[in-house]
Amino acid sequence: MTGTSVDDLVERLRTLAASGGGRTMVGIVGSPGSGKSTLATLLAERLVDHGAVVVPFDGFHLANAVLERRGLQGRKGAMETFDLDGYAHLLQRLRRASTTVYAPDYDRSIEEPIAGAVAVPPSSRVVITEGNYLLADHPAAGRAQRALDAVWYLDLDEDTRTERLVERHIRFGKTPAEARAWVAGSDQRNADLVARTRERADLVLRLPDSR
Repeated sequence: MTGTSVDDLVERLRTLAASGGGRTMVGIVGSPGSGKSTLATLLAERLVDHGAVVVPFDGFHLANAVLERRGLQGRKGAMETFDLDGYAHLLQRLRRASTTVYAPDYDRSIEEPIAGAVAVPPSSRVVITEGNYLLADHPAAGRAQRALDAVWYLDLDEDTRTERLVERHIRFGKTPAEARAWVAGSDQRNADLVARTRERADLVLRLPDSR
């Protein structure tokens, strides 16, 4: 299914939460700049009565010092620059947790992950996680998928997506030329990989207001 609206997604989440006896966990996947974080935040705000919490995949970026040691700084954002096993383990913990679990976040102003920044208490009946590689052909991604009730793919036309990425990189310190080179290079390689996982999603979304 392609299409739907934020209202429809909120109702889908409410239905999932009502149909199960425990915590509902949904993943939102899409290429860089597609609007995953914004959509996840919108949904959580609409489900405050369910104690909804957003757990970002970006919290599992490897630290810049680690990337430098491994020669991966120029590929930051690629699948190999994340702790996929750690992410899968966290989702599995969240699925069965009876105590508060602390998840990492990502601070774009310093481009580093921040440990223990997102509290997920037992009262959180809905967890929304978002990231690029949830549907990737990788053992850890497979374990992450199995911890979720559904995975939704957020699609966006390429011109809009790439312009958003350029604007984001400029906002966080790159020159316009550096931003466009990064988007055309590393970001696009990552986007192409993510796009190939689209058909594995339970639902494909096209939301004009997903910025």
